Amino acid sequence: MMNLLNITLLGNRLTGSIPMEIANISTLVQLELTTNQMSGNLPPELGNLTQIRTLRLSSNNFTGELPLTLAKLTTLQDLQISNNQFSGKIPDFIQNWTNINSLIIQGSGLSGPIPSEISLLRNITDLRISDLNGFEYAPLPQLKNMPLLKNLILRNCNINGKLHDYLATMTTLKHLDLSFNKLSGTISSTYADMNGVKYIFLTGNLLSGPVPAWRKNVDVDLSYNNFNISQGSQICQNEKVNLFSTLWARNDIGTVSCLSFQCPKPSYSLHINCGGKQTTVNRTSYDGDSDSSGPARFHVSPTGNWAFSTTGIFIDGDQLGETYSPQNIATLTMVDAELYMNARVSPISLTYYGFCLENGSYSVTLHFAEIMFTDDQTYASLGRRVFDIYLQGKQMQKEFNIAEEAGGVGKKVIKRYKDVVVTSNTLEIRLYWAGKGTQALPNRSVYGPLISAISVESDSAHGSSISAGVVVGIVVAATIVIILVFGILWWKGCFGKKNSLSRELNSLNLQTGLFTLRQIKAATNNFDISNKIGEGGFGPVYKGCLPNETLIAVKQLSSKSKQGNREFLNEIGMISALQHPYLVKLYGCGVEGDQLLLVYEYLENNSLARALFGPEEHQIKLDWSTRQKICVGIAKGLAFLHEESRLKVVHRDIKATNVLLDKDLNPKISDFGLAKLVEEDNTHISTRIAGTYGYMAPEYAMRGYLTDKADVYSFGIVALEIVNGRGNTISRSNEEEALYLLDWAQLLKERGDLMELVDRRLGSDFNKKEAMVVINVALLCTNDTSNLRPSMSSVVNMLEGRIVVPEFVSDSSEVMDENKFEVMRQYYSQMEGNKVSKSQTQSRSSSTDGPWPASSSSALNLYPIHSDSSYWEKRK
Repeated sequence: MMNLLNITLLGNRLTGSIPMEIANISTLVQLELTTNQMSGNLPPELGNLTQIRTLRLSSNNFTGELPLTLAKLTTLQDLQISNNQFSGKIPDFIQNWTNINSLIIQGSGLSGPIPSEISLLRNITDLRISDLNGFEYAPLPQLKNMPLLKNLILRNCNINGKLHDYLATMTTLKHLDLSFNKLSGTISSTYADMNGVKYIFLTGNLLSGPVPAWRKNVDVDLSYNNFNISQGSQICQNEKVNLFSTLWARNDIGTVSCLSFQCPKPSYSLHINCGGKQTTVNRTSYDGDSDSSGPARFHVSPTGNWAFSTTGIFIDGDQLGETYSPQNIATLTMVDAELYMNARVSPISLTYYGFCLENGSYSVTLHFAEIMFTDDQTYASLGRRVFDIYLQGKQMQKEFNIAEEAGGVGKKVIKRYKDVVVTSNTLEIRLYWAGKGTQALPNRSVYGPLISAISVESDSAHGSSISAGVVVGIVVAATIVIILVFGILWWKGCFGKKNSLSRELNSLNLQTGLFTLRQIKAATNNFDISNKIGEGGFGPVYKGCLPNETLIAVKQLSSKSKQGNREFLNEIGMISALQHPYLVKLYGCGVEGDQLLLVYEYLENNSLARALFGPEEHQIKLDWSTRQKICVGIAKGLAFLHEESRLKVVHRDIKATNVLLDKDLNPKISDFGLAKLVEEDNTHISTRIAGTYGYMAPEYAMRGYLTDKADVYSFGIVALEIVNGRGNTISRSNEEEALYLLDWAQLLKERGDLMELVDRRLGSDFNKKEAMVVINVALLCTNDTSNLRPSMSSVVNMLEGRIVVPEFVSDSSEVMDENKFEVMRQYYSQMEGNKVSKSQTQSRSSSTDGPWPASSSSALNLYPIHSDSSYWEKRK
């Protein structure tokens, strides 16, 4: 330990404080503790790490003042302490860190002003300080002696005074952000001539006077200032300059203004689907808001009665054009999901303005759902989005966390505010990021305020001419109708059945969405016959399309199924807990009356069985690298089921038809209807045998003994099919015994001719070493003795070359018949010479998939070939 250089524990949910003993590692160069749940004061002993270069403590709950001993860290090059609960001021001893390149202190809890000693950090390239506490103001520090500075962010740092001209002469500067301070005076015209700068953000200051003629390749935000701009000014033509001012909302319209529309008449409501398309929910029409936006933008709606303004830039983001109106990655379970499919997000400040509203009192409803984080206990689930909410300039909530208040990601939370007074016909809704929360989860630059929808309604009644008597009559009539309807439904027993199902569903704690029958009917065009893509063991399967254009496969479970609700609920309860890149994703389910529905992702390239040995017109030419990728992917999916998920799951029916291929030919294991949860202390099952002959492990097929090694055996068979390109079981005549690919592989192993097993269609264009590894792993997996089969995690390591494949050990208790071997030699030789008809070589498992238990649903039935696959488009 005394020679340890790096400690990196990023995003590990660590709690407690930093142990003082860490200072004993005198050789330590890097300490990375970002995005954990650590707390307490920083130990003074950290000052003994005199070799430290990188110290990252952001996104924790550290408290107290920075210890004076940190002044001894003169080798420090990178310090990041954002999003904590520190107290006190930024210490003067930062002047000792003369080697520092990156200093990031955002939302740390520290107070201003910024010490003047910061001017001694001449090697710095990235300086970010924001959202300091306290009310003590000071002028902008002297920064002219920082010749390497690229990013200068001093936002909300209690800075007053003039905007220095020398900043415009710093040739290395790319990003200048001095927003939300008290800078006053004018902006020198030299700022318009800065070379190399990409972003200039001076939002929320007291700047005035003329606006420089900025170059059009620079994003500039001058909103919330006191500039005098007349309509028709040339600066108004530059779409990259945000000039909107809150002066509009303060009865001073004449001082703004690039805007030039007039309100035809006052309105009493406003509804916006933020970041999404126009939609109607509960008979309320929401305006679409699908502008791609970008940094420092002011966008007016086509109707002219509302607008939004974004402030800032995701400084570490890579795909700027796609960052500001994200689509959901979580499964949405709410009834009005249309409002939460998309959202509007901004790095710093996101402000919506409602124009043309009649002055008076309003109820403002803000809709939120966290759609950019996950909830699967992975690294991406550690993200925390925290921001403040303002209405008409008044802070309504500080440090609002969507997922925390909603009880998880993909769940909605609605904030309602009454008695919001509108003056000057304008409503201002502002969301502000104050440096709290994470900034790099699940990807870099996923932070900042996010909102899904806005609904504004006047508290006063307008436009109603219906008399009180008519209103009373309508209410009475409606009440009578409702009572009659409820009485009929109760008499038919609908309520009890639905409540029973609901209770069963709630008890499962599903991690998927609940779809209504109406939503699924809309997606499948009311289960139109043209969308029917197969007939599974439970019932028909339909292709559908959700409102966000996501393709789905809907399995409509037959009401005549013997399994009924019990197996249905067991299936979705288990699948909802299993999410992995190599498992088919379950989007959700629907239970309504006798309708039992499963909604899966739709996989474009059908099953592995079709691709390898289906009808010739539907086969896909899989090169060796693709086959090897598929093999590894299946192994990783099974390793997850057996060892990595919190549930121990045995699939029980691994075969080529239950492996689907996406548009990039990545494998996904399907059909968990046969899966069985196995308790650690009980591996022998008493339920019926479920699986497909030719793939089932001997101990399971003959004795019903089930462990995860049964899946290992089935994987071995599938791996042989991937190498050979043919199905496992070859039917001959009714009188003759079937031939099995595994027997042929074992025969070739004894002869030392395993390369003959490789699909002739590959020619010589394949990696012989990789092929031998896959074959030997397959033979190891198909050992008759289950204890001699490897775990799936070991299989993954062998396939990826991290461990050596051990020698295959055959079970000596059974001696194979030489006569049978001779028949197999002749038969496979004929096949390789194309002397056997297609009907003879059709594999039993790919045509009938063996004896189907009633709960089974083959991927062959679930995903027949369709021309919308990207592969088939390329083949045309």
